[in-house]
Amino acid sequence: MKMRMTIKRTVVIPDLQCPYEDSHLVTNLAAFIKSFRPDAVLTIGDEIDLPQISRWHENQPGWYEQTLAADRDRTVDVLWELTQHVKEAHMVRSNHCDRLYNVIMKKIPAFMSLPELKLEKFLKLDELGIKYWKEPMPIAKGWVAIHGDLGALNPNPGMSALNQSKRMGVSVIMGHTHRAGRSAVSEAYNGSVRRVLHGVEVGHAMNVKAAKYVSSPNWQQAFAIVTEHNKNVQVDLIYVEKDGTFLVHGKRYGRPR
Repeated sequence: MKMRMTIKRTVVIPDLQCPYEDSHLVTNLAAFIKSFRPDAVLTIGDEIDLPQISRWHENQPGWYEQTLAADRDRTVDVLWELTQHVKEAHMVRSNHCDRLYNVIMKKIPAFMSLPELKLEKFLKLDELGIKYWKEPMPIAKGWVAIHGDLGALNPNPGMSALNQSKRMGVSVIMGHTHRAGRSAVSEAYNGSVRRVLHGVEVGHAMNVKAAKYVSSPNWQQAFAIVTEHNKNVQVDLIYVEKDGTFLVHGKRYGRPR
């Protein structure tokens, strides 16, 4: 009896940090997802920046800006644009999205009883059909997806994710660093490879000019495609060109800037 061959493809969207997202790249990614027709889309965290309520803006002019609703609505629109054509949509917790919970707990903890202030309601995830993962998401056999903010960072792309994979004992795909790269480590004994762990960082989808808090960041625009074929998993890291286009399986996608 032949084994049934099953393939699942998941597109992993990097940090967006709306309203600082690269809107041109978002449009190209949405068009690609519609054409490529993956089974699922995962946003890897920091979908919204929330600078208004960050500790860096506390008691500064930005603390009083009345732009939070507009930023939230923009984020919801971007999430809908990226997930409307897939059967499954997922999001993992992240430090920027945690800002909502953190500021409420610090300043007005009684407000946590208001359901509309839970992140899932605030970003309308239920309406969008997006599942929110507070813990690492098992994205494929032997792989988990995390945001990546809960461990020490390495300036070399891929190494932060690899350090997380060695700590967790599974291969890791993550965001947070805004770097795009991968690395691996093999565990071997007596000439036999016992296990290979991979670490993949998926870059970012921000408009770097809008990130005024950094002058010359070591960041790369990219995203990833995770293909699970029975027991095998292939992770393709797709780099984005300066013009906003990208190559997937020999085909160029996107409209140049």
